[in-house]
Amino acid sequence: MIVVMVLSLLVQTMLSRRFNKYSKVPIEFSGAEISQKMMRDNGIGDVRIGSVSGQLTDHYNPSNKTINLSESVFAQRNIAAAAVAAHETGHCIQHAKGYAPLRLRTALVPVVTFANNTVQWVLLAGVVFINVFPSLIWIGIALFAMTTLFSLITLPVEIDASRRAIAWLEKSGVATYTTLPMARDALKWAAYTYVIGALGSLATLFYYIGMANSRR
Repeated sequence: MIVVMVLSLLVQTMLSRRFNKYSKVPIEFSGAEISQKMMRDNGIGDVRIGSVSGQLTDHYNPSNKTINLSESVFAQRNIAAAAVAAHETGHCIQHAKGYAPLRLRTALVPVVTFANNTVQWVLLAGVVFINVFPSLIWIGIALFAMTTLFSLITLPVEIDASRRAIAWLEKSGVATYTTLPMARDALKWAAYTYVIGALGSLATLFYYIGMANSRR
């Protein structure tokens, strides 16, 4: 667990540095314009693009078909903003094309939301009442396993969105021979955050299973 925490801190630091560095490299289009152009090139016209507060809060919402870009990404004209906007638009294209891992992740959202809201309390109760109701802790572990599954399914979804983003940035000519490696590098470090998250979730799941077995 400590190793995962250290890796997470390292990746977050590197990600922040990369985006700060590449945010200083100007390009012709803003993030919002990138999303509009990428959707137009893929024949998508029913998705709204909006701005949300915060940093690296960018996301695509399949339930209401909105691409939500952070304020800096929405308005700024640099290769970091372009990479993020293209990545989120990649999710939009996944949705339009019925990309299976995205459909599965979307279907799991209600279950995972319930699991996130209840799992800690169920696990705590399972530990306290381990001798009275030994099955309770395994219910908690099952709930946590759902969040772990969600993290694992997220990996191919995020990697594929980045692949679509880089391919489009290159094909469209938005990114040049100089700036394309920057976009690829920024998205690579962003992907690492999901890898670390999945590893951390797996490690925690195994910890809970080991704890439950030791208390039997």
